[in-house]
Amino acid sequence: MRIDANSKEILNGKTTDIYFHRAEEILKKEKKNPFVTAEVHARKLPSNYKWAIFSGLSELVELFKDKKIDIRSLPEGSVFFEGEPVLTIQGKYLDFAKYETSLLGYLCQASGISTKAARCKIAAEGRTVLSFGARRMHPAITPVIDRYAYMGGVDGISAVLSAEKLNLEPKGTIPHSVILILGDTVKAALAYDNALPQSVPRIILVDTFGDEKIETIRLAQKLKNKLNAVRVDTPGSRRGNLSEIVREIRSELDDRGFNDVGIFVSGGLDEYCLPGLNPWVNGYGIGTSLSNAPTINFSLDIVEIEGKLITKKGEIAGEKEIFECQRCGSRTVVLSRNIKQACECGNKMKALTKPIMKKGEITEKAENVEEIRSRVIKQLKFLYV
Repeated sequence: MRIDANSKEILNGKTTDIYFHRAEEILKKEKKNPFVTAEVHARKLPSNYKWAIFSGLSELVELFKDKKIDIRSLPEGSVFFEGEPVLTIQGKYLDFAKYETSLLGYLCQASGISTKAARCKIAAEGRTVLSFGARRMHPAITPVIDRYAYMGGVDGISAVLSAEKLNLEPKGTIPHSVILILGDTVKAALAYDNALPQSVPRIILVDTFGDEKIETIRLAQKLKNKLNAVRVDTPGSRRGNLSEIVREIRSELDDRGFNDVGIFVSGGLDEYCLPGLNPWVNGYGIGTSLSNAPTINFSLDIVEIEGKLITKKGEIAGEKEIFECQRCGSRTVVLSRNIKQACECGNKMKALTKPIMKKGEITEKAENVEEIRSRVIKQLKFLYV
């Protein structure tokens, strides 16, 4: 039995909240269908977030193909801040009303995942970060979550279908079950080496039976230069001080001349614990904190009707634009009607959003995930968590 929504159902507006269908009924009966301007923004970001990554645009535009809708937005993969209008829609209200739920769903979850991925990548300080969250999500959306994690900066993903769709090689080792069935870590490592092609790195779990440090020494002495890395996935109930465990492993490897053997850590990690592990760790597998990333709570609000400035209480009326100084990087949001913007430093400011759809036709060439990811990576050099 399949319970997930298919593309046809989404495009037909079946995944929307019922009150948008009721809005259609009311307005059609009243013969009201005004030209409106609506903006998408996040009034607040998740706790401790100073910035976020705008993602989900490439899916969103599919909702409005062949509809008489104009859209202007930030490029996908752009950094944005609280209160900034990341996307503006203009058109007859009934041409897009029933898609609001799906529109926000695309942006809220995708941006949340990409933002968490970017935060983890920054916290890892150049070390490898992999998405290991497939088992924490509904399998129907595994490729969605892995796509936006990769877009946000992680270096690879573990799920097979996700990797196929992204044209990547899936990353991963072997599960504890193989070691349990074969009865010994070293025996399982030798079987791993015998069964798998040399292109697959020899990265072995060291927490199945015994002390992680002792298991690492046994592996290194047996596999020698074949051992690429060990992986620590110790359950929280047995961890004690994880940074001390990996520090001891690193020391024992170095003392025995295995300086090139890396250490990977997985299990219950997020951006807050990585800095304490970085001195001894080469890479991370991030699971739940990516697949269950806090969504970015975007809202869509009408700010003009038939050219008249109007909006609901608590919002600011009028179509707005984000401007950024090309010299000092300061940003401001102003009414689009005030198009001449100069920074306090005296330099001209540039509008950051651009038209991507005109009367339902896409006006910007679609970017692939690698191009968007590259944009994110460039921005991460100037951000912190």
